[in-house]
Amino acid sequence: MDPHIYSQQLRPLPQTQYPKNSITLTRQGNFHEILQTEINSNQGIKLSKHAEKRLQERGISIDQDKWSLIQDKLSEAKLKGINDSLVVLSNAALVVNAKSNTVITALGREEANSQIFTNINGTILID
Repeated sequence: MDPHIYSQQLRPLPQTQYPKNSITLTRQGNFHEILQTEINSNQGIKLSKHAEKRLQERGISIDQDKWSLIQDKLSEAKLKGINDSLVVLSNAALVVNAKSNTVITALGREEANSQIFTNINGTILID
């Protein structure tokens, strides 16, 4: 070994001091309960302007029960790591960003039969 390489005296790195109570747990409960609370607090599917326009143009109506079911399935999909999902209903097909709970676009079911969907990493089928 070359003595010039190791001739410098090694100095310890400075220690970073963090306050002892910098991280506090604000909620009680197990991990699953806290996770479900977080998911439920962010509920509510949003429609992009594009999707809202497409739903109106195509005369697609989705009742509140279906929206609730879609939201539940999106929560499950999000837990499985799905980012963008195709939601297929009996009368429509929706492309939904699961992270932001936002419907990106909507198509009638007949129109969706002849389409190719890209950048989707999950599909939810609801009848």
